Amino acid sequence: MIKIMLVDDHSVVRAGISKILQQAHLEVDITEAANATTAFQLALKKEWDLILLDIRLPDRSGVELLKQLKAEVPKIPVLILSTYPESQYAIRLIHAGASGYLSKDADDDEIIMAVKLAVKGKHYISPVVAELMAKHLSNKGRKIEDMESLHNSLSDREYQVFLELAIGSGPNEIANKLHVSAKTISTHRTRILQKMGFTKNAEIVLYAKENDLY
Repeated sequence: MIKIMLVDDHSVVRAGISKILQQAHLEVDITEAANATTAFQLALKKEWDLILLDIRLPDRSGVELLKQLKAEVPKIPVLILSTYPESQYAIRLIHAGASGYLSKDADDDEIIMAVKLAVKGKHYISPVVAELMAKHLSNKGRKIEDMESLHNSLSDREYQVFLELAIGSGPNEIANKLHVSAKTISTHRTRILQKMGFTKNAEIVLYAKENDLY
């Protein structure tokens, strides 16, 4: 029996993924978690063959949870399943220890294939992610001033704020999404601008658009 924890705050999504795996005739025992806190507690209580993890969770981001899981229970494979496009998070999360990155728009066969590989301890790399990784490797070693490398200098939390700024979200809106104060978001924004050599949000928006980050 394959023990899978499915972490997503939307019950409809959890039901849909569970149905896909069950209809694939996989012998799966699926446990659901709607937030990061519950997921981490469950991860410590029993052995798992796989954790399917969303990025946007109500109490803490999946990015932060992935790093915590890899620090505490590194042997559990974690497969990311998210609405965020691969260009935004795939490389960063695979480097952080994820076994693969899937869009929630992926077809059933792709999801099943990714799960089968992950539970065997292998990585699932989609064609889109493979292309991103090739591009990343070709850019490795360039100076940080290179436009394609600027966002890689940001911490995970700064990168989250950066993506929100790129789509025009205001400080209060971002603060509510990330469960921090507006003052904290303002501090992150200042650091982002400094690290990337920008002076205003419009430059963040342009950079994100030119680099296909949204």
